[in-house]
Amino acid sequence: MADYKDHKVVRELADLTYTMWNMGWDEKNGGNISYILLDDEVKEIDIDENGRFYEMVSIPENMVGKYIVITASGSNFRLVRDDVESTVGVIRVEENGYTIVAGFANDNKPTSEIYMHLLSHGTRLKADPEHRVIVHNHATEISEMTFVHELDDTSFTRTLWSMITECIVVFPDGVGVLPWMVCGNEEIGLATAKKMETCRIVVWAHHGILASGSSLNDAFGLIETVNKAAKIYMETVDKRITTGITDEQLIELCAFFNITPKEGIIKA
Repeated sequence: MADYKDHKVVRELADLTYTMWNMGWDEKNGGNISYILLDDEVKEIDIDENGRFYEMVSIPENMVGKYIVITASGSNFRLVRDDVESTVGVIRVEENGYTIVAGFANDNKPTSEIYMHLLSHGTRLKADPEHRVIVHNHATEISEMTFVHELDDTSFTRTLWSMITECIVVFPDGVGVLPWMVCGNEEIGLATAKKMETCRIVVWAHHGILASGSSLNDAFGLIETVNKAAKIYMETVDKRITTGITDEQLIELCAFFNITPKEGIIKA
């Protein structure tokens, strides 16, 4: 077994925090990431089974017993790579809370948005047993878009699909959109998890975006794609002479790639 900070998952997560900071998507302590460890991955880490315990309510039953790598509350993503011991840790989910079993030096603990992570993980695991990751950041253009666009799932998804060809291929299940809410509490966690019953991406109006996936690269790639589309939208919305990709063209795309888009968005 090795120290958790040298584990490949932890190193990959730390590298991703720096990438997102470098893109301008995680200023100061903005953003958080969590990764459900596989049993074989847990065995590779030196775990402290008697670590610090924190009580919580509303723990999804299917999350109890799982080990999760997660960023710390107040983590500065620019500095995570250089201070993994304090800014990243491993928790074991219990029926009534969680136990810190590695990391989080200096009495640090997981992100304040841990409710969202646990609830969203629980929801996505029911939909996809390969699910592992939740990534949340403050991608700039998608946040901008929430100031000028209707905040409903259908119209927001349809606009994103019309921006670039790959969108409907990458996220055929669309995006969920929430109005502005206080972050870090159970209410936004429950609302986010509800959206994730039918999609892998949730936009928090005037705040940011989160995505779920089978790997860190998978989840981050969803956010990259959504934000690219949002950027094109913001740079063309007041000057375009076309409406973008049409319903007929989207149907053609779906047929070619053999994908089934979320119902009710494209008009056949």
